[in-house]
Amino acid sequence: MTFKRLEIGIVLRLLVLLGLLYAAERAWEHGKYALLGLAVLLLVLAVWELGRHVTRGNQALADFLVAVQYRDFSQHFNEAHPNRTLRPLHAAFNQLSATFRQLSAEREAQFTYLQTVLQLIDTGIISYDASGTVESINESFKRTLELPYLKSMATLQKRLPVLHEAIGQLQPGASTVVKLAVGSKTMQLLLSATSFRLQGREFTLVAFKNVSHALDETETEAWQKLLRVMTHEIMNSVAPIASLADTLRRDLRRELDAAAPPVQALLGDVVEGIGIIQNRSEGLLRFSQVYRDFSTISTPQLTTVYLQELFRSIRGLMTPQLAETSIELLASVEPADLCLQADSRLMEQVLINLVLNAAYAVRESPQPRIELRALQQEDGRVVIDVIDNGTGITPDVLDSIFIPFFTTRRGGTGIGLSLAKQIMRLHKGSIKVQSVPGQGTDLRLEF
Repeated sequence: MTFKRLEIGIVLRLLVLLGLLYAAERAWEHGKYALLGLAVLLLVLAVWELGRHVTRGNQALADFLVAVQYRDFSQHFNEAHPNRTLRPLHAAFNQLSATFRQLSAEREAQFTYLQTVLQLIDTGIISYDASGTVESINESFKRTLELPYLKSMATLQKRLPVLHEAIGQLQPGASTVVKLAVGSKTMQLLLSATSFRLQGREFTLVAFKNVSHALDETETEAWQKLLRVMTHEIMNSVAPIASLADTLRRDLRRELDAAAPPVQALLGDVVEGIGIIQNRSEGLLRFSQVYRDFSTISTPQLTTVYLQELFRSIRGLMTPQLAETSIELLASVEPADLCLQADSRLMEQVLINLVLNAAYAVRESPQPRIELRALQQEDGRVVIDVIDNGTGITPDVLDSIFIPFFTTRRGGTGIGLSLAKQIMRLHKGSIKVQSVPGQGTDLRLEF
């Protein structure tokens, strides 16, 4: 319809031009120069009006295309234009602008939604280009790695070289687990990477998740299953031996009293040997019972535990024993009324084990000291530190101290720290260690 109206307007203006040309020619032939001048003037005006009529739509189209180029869809075209031929064109431009505005709003909404999701998930995400320039990181990345901002992968290399090396070796589509120390925390991160091309640039996107807790749970469950199987088999095999040894020893004692002197010496050796077998069998049964109890810790009975009272109880239990070796046991709680939801019986068991380990570590220190310290962090979490000034733990041993049966102490069972770790896991907490050989160790319970 617009083009039909445009054509009609052009035809009418061409007819006017032809009429003016004819009038100018007739005026020239009759020598009427005044009329000729008027005809020429009107002819010029008609040509100008024809050009304006033809290019008027082009100007509106040019304005619309410029608006599209600069993504400015706020411009409004007059749909009540005096020139009726332009009204449909302006209406079409306005409809296209409205469509572009809607698409832009939807895209902004999707982008905002995606950004919100990325900020809320507990998976760290970083994207960077081929030159190492970081395009974006989310809140989980900042919080986990304690990096409030990151502009370049070179900065990551300086701050966390282990992570930078792991990312550099990670192939797109692959995954790997890296152990990382961030401040006072040690964690295991599961890294995954992918690459993509956007606007002619190559990007790499790396996502990571802290899987320390999941790996600890898996490891603990595996050890528990192994312990249950081992203790079951050991107790089933050793119990008959201990019972039979006890029966044989009693029978041989009766025979020993009635035997001839030469036989008594032989039977005495046999009774002694059977007694050793019985004692070792019963010791192995007790040993198995301890580990079976370790693998079947009951669900914590949570109550409000005031740490001042808990520390007072531990000091009352441990001070007499520690005083025999001149070990000083200190305790501090800040704030004084600090409390937490925990099983007081299990917490006492954990702290007693940790204090006993610390007492062994400080046995050769000139001024042996153990400190129990409880405080509330800025994020509201409660932490308990057991600090000693003992021999410390060497780095090659540090990764193994929570493994059941592992011990560096002669006569140790290797279940104290494993038990503490399991109890803390049941409390939805964790146990971490910092140690400097020759200076001491800090075992931290985080709730």
